[in-house]
Amino acid sequence: MSGQNEPVSGTEIPTDGMFHVNPEPGARIHDTDPFATPDSDRSPIRRMRGRLASAVTLWTAGGADNVGLSGGNTGAGDGNAGVRVAPAGLTVSSTLVADGEPGRVLGLVDEESEFWETVSVTGRFAVATLGPAHRQLADRFAGLFPAPGGLFATGEWTSTGYGPVPADAGAWMGCRLDASREYGWSLLVEATVELVELVGESVPMVYHRGRYRGLAG
Repeated sequence: MSGQNEPVSGTEIPTDGMFHVNPEPGARIHDTDPFATPDSDRSPIRRMRGRLASAVTLWTAGGADNVGLSGGNTGAGDGNAGVRVAPAGLTVSSTLVADGEPGRVLGLVDEESEFWETVSVTGRFAVATLGPAHRQLADRFAGLFPAPGGLFATGEWTSTGYGPVPADAGAWMGCRLDASREYGWSLLVEATVELVELVGESVPMVYHRGRYRGLAG
């Protein structure tokens, strides 16, 4: 996951040498991540970041016709009608939405991710909110859970001109890439919000100290 430390969930490595997947969504066999760096070895900045609860979102791009843009990292340029780019996505827990006319969105992503490679071509992406039922999906797009057949092979998806969106997402927005720059060890992405879809009320999922948590009312 970009912007936070990642948990490990939903997998078991037994003594028989075979790799097994726990069928229970979001299941975990450890109270904490057994592969995580010990607190004593983490930088104070990283430990401080882990204490800030953050909303878990899914950023996706590609997967639909007529979304290819030729503007590279700025998202500017003429549209390339009919261009189809393979979909890509990334779990992001550093999303910030700024109100205004127009609204803006900021986030920290992995510059070497397939998501960023795709956005660099399309110039557009979708940001969807995730809830407690999406724990396994969040792990999958963070690269922490097996994805046989591809990241989008399981679950129900809604195709949009910005990127695929989980069919049961409570809300999502379509964004146009404006700019990007290195920020710490991540890439700071700035975009303009072009479309907002509020499907209904939903319970958000937050990321805090290496674990997904539901937001208590």
